[in-house]
This record gives sequence, C-alpha cells and structure tokens, in this order.
Amino acid sequence: MSRKGRVSAAALRDSAPVFAALGDETRLRLVARLSQRGPQSIARLTEGQPVTRQAITKHLRVLAEAGLARDLRHGRERRWELERRRLDHARRCLDLVSREWDESLARLKAFVED
Repeated sequence: MSRKGRVSAAALRDSAPVFAALGDETRLRLVARLSQRGPQSIARLTEGQPVTRQAITKHLRVLAEAGLARDLRHGRERRWELERRRLDHARRCLDLVSREWDESLARLKAFVED
C-alpha cells in the first residue's frame, strides 16, 4: 500500500490469493472457527461440517498456500492456526479500496450537484 493512502498494484496482487481463498464458503467458515477458537486439529475442525475430513484438509492447504493458515505439530497431532498478519494486511487493503470508492462517490456527487 502506498504512502498516499492509495492501493498499489503490488498490494492488490499480494492480496489476491487471500481474497480468492476466502471466496469459498467452507474456507471462510474454517477461518472464522480458527479465529474464534484458536488452533485446532483437523478432527476438531471437521466436527459439525457438511464435508469430509479429506475435504477439510484440502481447504486448509488452500488457506496455507494463501498464507492464511499454518499447521503445527503437537506430538502426533497436527493443529492448524490462523495467520492473522496476512488477514490483517488484506483487511487494510480492503479499507483503502473502500476509502477510494467513498472519495470517488463524493467527487461524483459534487459534480452532479454542481
């Protein structure tokens, strides 16, 4: 993101994989669960989900490739946790895009009212 408060092409390019990963309802639910409940095993993340453990594993890998989650070994168990820094960066990018839209709409309103 640029110093002027504008979204740079590099920032958008960097955030695109995050938005693509979050575009799936199952992955979005996984991010919400990890955010609310902290690190969890795949077995626990699968509880109450309408998809298989194998499908959850694939979704977690997509989140990991986008930099949104990572797995940690705890003994024989793997636990997945949210990478908040990556999510925060994407949120800041969205905030800047939103601000740019607000500014554009304000300019349009002023133009129309003149």
